[in-house]
Amino acid sequence: MKCIHAKRLYTGTSVLDDAYLLFDGREIAGVSRTKKGTMVGKFALVTPAFIDPHSHIGMYRTAEPEAEGEGNDEMQAILALSDALDSVQMDDAAFAEAVEMGVLYSCVVPGSGNIIGGRSAVIRHYAKNTNDALFARAGVKAAFGFNPMSVAHRGWKGERPTTRMGAVAILRAKLHEVQQKMEKEKRAKAAASGGTERRRSGAAGEAEKKAREEAAFTAADLVLREVLEGKQVLRVHVHKIDDIAALLRVVDDFKLRITIEHAGDVHQPEIFVELKRRGIPVIYGPTDGFAYKVELKHDNWRNVKHLVASGVEYGLMTDHPFVLSKMLLTQTRWFLRAGVTKQQAVELVSRKNAQLIGVDRMLGTLDKGRWASFVCWNGDPFDISSYPVAVYGEGRLLFSD
Repeated sequence: MKCIHAKRLYTGTSVLDDAYLLFDGREIAGVSRTKKGTMVGKFALVTPAFIDPHSHIGMYRTAEPEAEGEGNDEMQAILALSDALDSVQMDDAAFAEAVEMGVLYSCVVPGSGNIIGGRSAVIRHYAKNTNDALFARAGVKAAFGFNPMSVAHRGWKGERPTTRMGAVAILRAKLHEVQQKMEKEKRAKAAASGGTERRRSGAAGEAEKKAREEAAFTAADLVLREVLEGKQVLRVHVHKIDDIAALLRVVDDFKLRITIEHAGDVHQPEIFVELKRRGIPVIYGPTDGFAYKVELKHDNWRNVKHLVASGVEYGLMTDHPFVLSKMLLTQTRWFLRAGVTKQQAVELVSRKNAQLIGVDRMLGTLDKGRWASFVCWNGDPFDISSYPVAVYGEGRLLFSD
């Protein structure tokens, strides 16, 4: 067993002074007031590793032309089978930069040009290849608002909407199609299990056979079926208040399980209050990006106050490369101005982000049994002069200053 000493230790749920963090292999063995095992370092402050819950890292790559970015595929508006992992390249220099600043994990998602963009992938930033990087899935990407309606004007292929109502109509039509197949399958199964031989013969048998054939699901249908059944979270890119309102109408009609991703243009408190009432979480941000499109015209750091005051469950993203992954913790300064404590800010980019993408049994806190992934600082991480001097991932020293 190994241990490190921290003058101040943020566990992800509490703050301890003059404590020892114990780890054995890849897992945390506990926290102690006394030294146990082999001492491998003494540090001013230690935090859990940080997790980015919405990123395009490895898809848009450092020093490569933007036109070669792989966040979106232009062939169709609905791409349920696309997998963000298939476009990630682990030699992106942004991974090493993120590790150096304690951001060790990301939920990588397709971009927002498609109404359905495809599957997410939760990855390690320090892996050698994407097979080693992947350790979880966290839902299917979707997009509302300006982005999916705008790409028709840029010549993207397939059936493309030119308005918001057109984008929502395409989504509704596809969900309804899959929903109808689910109903036909249900009826066919009921007929097969409950009917007699006499009822299955003749016209009744033919009807059952036809129902089964009509209910045949494509591979893409099966992905959307899991969304309709609530087995997959729909992670929805959406910024503006009325685009969120439109999304909630679709949620009500199809009983979807969703997260709101971005919400940067929400400049009034009511919509966050409604999301709180419905139990719909928000993965907020980025807070430091340039407002380069009309759906961000109300984007302002002061909107964070509405988010915090509403009591809605929320996390914080970078949307890398729109804000660099390594800058995840830096964005929490706006939350500090909104009244969040330093402990809560650390929790935001560790424990809360881990919960929102479903990896909190492995990451997010320094509790016993969690992965030994933590960041050792030379001072208060909220002081601009402080920086990580050692970073560990699953018990392995990944970076040393």
